Amino acid sequence: MKTWFITGISRGLGLALAKAALADGDTVIGTVRSGAPDLSAKAGTLHVLALDLADGAAAEAAVERAFALAGRVDVIVNNAGYGLLGAVEKADDADVARLFDVDVFSPFRIIRAALPHLRAQGAGHIVNITSIAGRAPGPGSSLYGAAKHALEGLSVGLAQEVAPLGIKVTAVAPGAFRTDFLSTHSIRKSEAEGAAYAASVGRSAAAFDTMAGKQLGDPDRAAQAILAAVRSDNPPLHLLLGSDALLRAQTKLDALIEEMNRWEEVTRSTDFPAAEPA
Repeated sequence: MKTWFITGISRGLGLALAKAALADGDTVIGTVRSGAPDLSAKAGTLHVLALDLADGAAAEAAVERAFALAGRVDVIVNNAGYGLLGAVEKADDADVARLFDVDVFSPFRIIRAALPHLRAQGAGHIVNITSIAGRAPGPGSSLYGAAKHALEGLSVGLAQEVAPLGIKVTAVAPGAFRTDFLSTHSIRKSEAEGAAYAASVGRSAAAFDTMAGKQLGDPDRAAQAILAAVRSDNPPLHLLLGSDALLRAQTKLDALIEEMNRWEEVTRSTDFPAAEPA
C-alpha cells in the first residue's frame, strides 16, 4: 500500500486520482482550497488539508504536515493548477504572476520541501501534472503553455538529479479531459483579443467554448493510467494521456525534426572551424 500527497482533490483529475488510490486501499493526503471533497475512503485512508497554493509558506507547511501525519509519503502529485487563456498582448502582469505562482512556483516549493524526506526514505515518486499545452502549445494558451513547459523542464532536470537517490519523476501531460477544467473554477481569460487575433486566438477560444462536456478524455481512466505508471518498476518520465495529446505531440515532434534538418547546415556553421592539420 502507498501513501499519496495530492494537491487539488476537490475536482477533476485530482479527485479521480484520489478516488482510485483510495479504492486500492492506499492512504491519500489531499489538499483543497476550501470545503470537503466528494470522497469516500471505504478501503483506504483519507486526510484532507486546506491549502491555497498561492501561499508559498502554506504549501511547504502542508508537505511537512503530510509527512508528520503518515510518517512516510511514497508519491507526491502536483496536480492543482489552473489555466489562463487569451492573447499574450492582452495579458495582465498580475494575472500572469499568479499563474506562475500556482502552476510553477508552488510545485517547486512542494518538491523542495518533500525532497529531504524522500532522500531519507531512499525512495519516492514525484508526479507533476503538466499539459499537452506545455509540450505543443497552441494560440490562446501561450502563457498557460509557458507555465506547464516550465514544469516539464523542471521534471526532466529533476529526474536526473534524484535518480541516484532512488527517487522517480514522471511528468504527466493530459490532453482534453471531461472535467470542469474549462469552467470558471479552473480557467481565467485575459481581456478580449480583438479583431487583430480573430484568426488565431479568436478561433481557438471559440473551439474551447464548444468543447466543454465533449472532451475525449475520461478522468477515471486517466487516474488508472497514473496508478499504473506509479506502480511500474520502470515508470515513464514523460506520460501522455489521451489520443488528442498523442496526436499533438507527434505532430509537434515531426515538425521539429523537419525544421532541424532543414536548418542543420546553419546550425553547424556556428562552431569554430576545425584546426588544420600541422
